[in-house]
Amino acid sequence: MSVKAERDGAVATLWLDRPDRGNALGAEIVEALSLAFDDAVATGARLIVLRGAGKHFCTGLDLGDLDAISDGDLALRILRIELLLQKVHGAPVTTMAIGNGRIFGAGADLFAACDHRVALEEAKFSFPGPAFGLVLGTARLGALVGDAPARALLLRGAPVDAPAALALGLATTIGGADAAVAAAARDAERLDPATVAMLHARTRHADDDGDLAALARSMARPGLVQRVKDYRAKMLAAR
Repeated sequence: MSVKAERDGAVATLWLDRPDRGNALGAEIVEALSLAFDDAVATGARLIVLRGAGKHFCTGLDLGDLDAISDGDLALRILRIELLLQKVHGAPVTTMAIGNGRIFGAGADLFAACDHRVALEEAKFSFPGPAFGLVLGTARLGALVGDAPARALLLRGAPVDAPAALALGLATTIGGADAAVAAAARDAERLDPATVAMLHARTRHADDDGDLAALARSMARPGLVQRVKDYRAKMLAAR
């Protein structure tokens, strides 16, 4: 299983459970997480907590099969990630991410899609997608931290630590994961799912359709796989 689900009353905890891959988002784990999220909502969870097993929350796209896939295969994988992000962002229940270790790329976008965003002390955040021509979740990030800070994060691409993430508004708190879950669970049970869904719709001004269109345009440029390979080679050479 690439996702492990736990339940404690109204709290569903979904663990990304491929620590050997840094919980990177491949086709299997994206599908499993989407189904587990739907099941948690359908069975009455009022708070859904996303966590990463092992050292890292999520290191981004799983590129382990990059030499064997086409531009179309990779584009479809990324599109499904965007649909997952939209599902989490617009959920009819309260969501929380508890981020440990590396929270990179699509993993950082998953973290940012949640209501409550707990960064553990050692957490590092990075949005490297623009370095290989990928535009993913930019409107959501801009709505969360502000357009200028979002541009700085995306253009620079360098990791930021937990205190910097808190200062930006990317994280809502540092450490104290158990206390954060308990407090969020108490608050989540105050409101019914229909009300939470309406609140999300009215208070989140990110343009999901615009994000999807921008993502499609960035993926439609020829050579998506090669751009990712070139970026990976550059990062390996810089180590």
